[in-house]
Amino acid sequence: MATIKDIAEKAGVSIATVSRVLNFDETLSVTDETKKRIFEVAESLSYRKKSPKRINISTKIAIVSWYTEEEELEDLYYLSISLGITNRCQQKNISAVKFFYSHYDELLELTDIRGIIAVGKFSTAQAENLKKITDNIVFVDCSPNEDKYDSVIVDFERATKNVIDYLLIKNHKSIGYIGGKELYRDKSDNIVDLREKTFRSYMKEKGHYNESAVYIGNFTVSDGYTLMKKAIQEHGENLPTAFCAGNDQIAIGCLRALLEEKIDVPERVSIVGLNDISVSKYVFPPLTTVKVFTELMGETSVDLLIEQLEGREIPKKVSLGTKLIKRRSSF
Repeated sequence: MATIKDIAEKAGVSIATVSRVLNFDETLSVTDETKKRIFEVAESLSYRKKSPKRINISTKIAIVSWYTEEEELEDLYYLSISLGITNRCQQKNISAVKFFYSHYDELLELTDIRGIIAVGKFSTAQAENLKKITDNIVFVDCSPNEDKYDSVIVDFERATKNVIDYLLIKNHKSIGYIGGKELYRDKSDNIVDLREKTFRSYMKEKGHYNESAVYIGNFTVSDGYTLMKKAIQEHGENLPTAFCAGNDQIAIGCLRALLEEKIDVPERVSIVGLNDISVSKYVFPPLTTVKVFTELMGETSVDLLIEQLEGREIPKKVSLGTKLIKRRSSF
């Protein structure tokens, strides 16, 4: 496993700077460019490089993110997927350019793009807009219409159930949830979050659901911190003994709040995140989380796009599994 020192040397910054960036220290004054470089180095050192046979595909594709560049630095999940796509394109000798959907007008001006990989949560209307540019599209982390488009998704329902089963086996009966909510960028509808939906239904099925222990904000470190502080204030001595977090950023904020309140993790409260972003192993205590194989999501999307370019016409929907990574934040 790469160390903080390894990341610092490759990124050209101090060890202290790396440590504070990876722990989302809001008091640190560094540029977004420096943060992005550190995150990308951390991700690349975790990425298992492969050397498949290179094929000669003389083509150019666009990677379109639903996030802005600033938001991507707050949610490394999508940054990691994009890096997986880029690595696969390099292996396959494909030229890729990155755009943000917020700059859709620039996308319309493209004339030499043969395919699009759209990363994030796209509505049906947004999918139709992308189709105006090219028919060859793969969606990653959403499936706006599986009868029309290729997609790569994650089985978040199974992942959430695995986390709950793990905590129940550890004799946790009072389990809370801290998650986030999102809207499509065109504000056409709320996005159903399978993590929250599954937590509610599965905990009811197991007979341990407590509505007062569910907190929903945004998928950010700051909201994880704020909502955990609220849970501590509202529940006091009856604070749940474990919390499932909707993603690792939320979990990192939860850890910070518990540390400030001098609540021992995991002796008093266990925290389990979701995504296993590259920084999760560097926070204190190292985060138990569900590994989402973001690099494989990126690779698979490129492979699907190649199949389209080679003539496949029937849409494919690929659902990837996950793996629980046990570290010191749960007990």
